[in-house]
Amino acid sequence: MLAMVVLLALFAGCASSETSSGTGEYIDDTVITAKVKAAIFNESTLKSAEINVETYKGIVQLSGFVSSRADIDTAVRITRGVKGVKSVTNDMTLK
Repeated sequence: MLAMVVLLALFAGCASSETSSGTGEYIDDTVITAKVKAAIFNESTLKSAEINVETYKGIVQLSGFVSSRADIDTAVRITRGVKGVKSVTNDMTLK
């Protein structure tokens, strides 16, 4: 009985809520972030070091300073094309 209670508490601790992600979601978000960064890096017209990528529950936030509106549009378009991305929040600023 005690073992059952301990296992139940362990699984409940790994579950997600509205304000925190579970272990599986955290790993998924890390993979999405890595894929987005790689896609942006592989785009020769973008300076990937100037674009920051963060992911929470499949929602990707792009931030940083870029040179043109076209760079912003390209980064958002590329990000939306990455598998697992639910939506994109654009917080990039023109320098």
